[in-house]
Amino acid sequence: MRFMRIGEVGAERPAALDAAGVARDISGLVPDIGPDSIAGLAEALAGVDLAALPELSTEGQRIGAPIARPRNIWCIGLNYSDHAAEAGMAVPSEPILFSKPGSTLCGPTDPILKSPGMTKLDWEVELGVVIGKPALDLEPGTAMDHVLGYVAANDISERAWQIERGGQWSKGKSYPSFCPCGPVLVTRDEITDPQALAMELSVNGQTMQRGTTATMVFGVAHIVEYLSQFALLEPGDLIVTGTPPGVGMGMKPPQYLKVGDVMTLGIAGLGEQRQTVVAA
Repeated sequence: MRFMRIGEVGAERPAALDAAGVARDISGLVPDIGPDSIAGLAEALAGVDLAALPELSTEGQRIGAPIARPRNIWCIGLNYSDHAAEAGMAVPSEPILFSKPGSTLCGPTDPILKSPGMTKLDWEVELGVVIGKPALDLEPGTAMDHVLGYVAANDISERAWQIERGGQWSKGKSYPSFCPCGPVLVTRDEITDPQALAMELSVNGQTMQRGTTATMVFGVAHIVEYLSQFALLEPGDLIVTGTPPGVGMGMKPPQYLKVGDVMTLGIAGLGEQRQTVVAA
């Protein structure tokens, strides 16, 4: 299935897309699509004829993140070997883990906020993985049973804060609007192979990133199993799995986002995003 959340911030209504791609209001069946409702989502929609539910228009409406604010946003760094090379860093022997607060989550067309203190604002198109049921100390081969589905994400980064302010990556990853997500959440059964998805990102119409999840150092199943050794993964948690090369920091000379710049990005099967950088 494919899910969306439509409406203004704090008033999004959950929707599922029917066979014709029409958004259908499922708020009468589930209160939202998020940490407190994902566990019962499949049961609530079992046997439901989506085409019989009220249509929820997307015309002129804000599209929210397809999941409500998660308890945790987990991120994997340097997970594409060619991205590690452009960053001048070694390919990691184990997944590099950092996190973003839930307050970074926003919709796929919401503005990106640039504060006066930002000097090296950067982009990263990434595959997002949404957890469907709790995962802790998973047995090998069971990780994908805990995955609800996938989303497109943009791991916005302020590189000066990330790299030059004490070496703690989360400083450069945590400002509000730094995790656009969506437009759709696509359940795992609709994506045949999460390691074969084309992805790209453009800035002001110029292609910056073009890659595929096939070149991940650590694949989705490995990441979920690995993280479950160190933390409880909860329903609604979002794992942002790394980016291919082409980020602004890796260009010669580096190129960073300015107020007014427009990013467009997409991942095959997961839809497209468009964001404009605005002054905070």
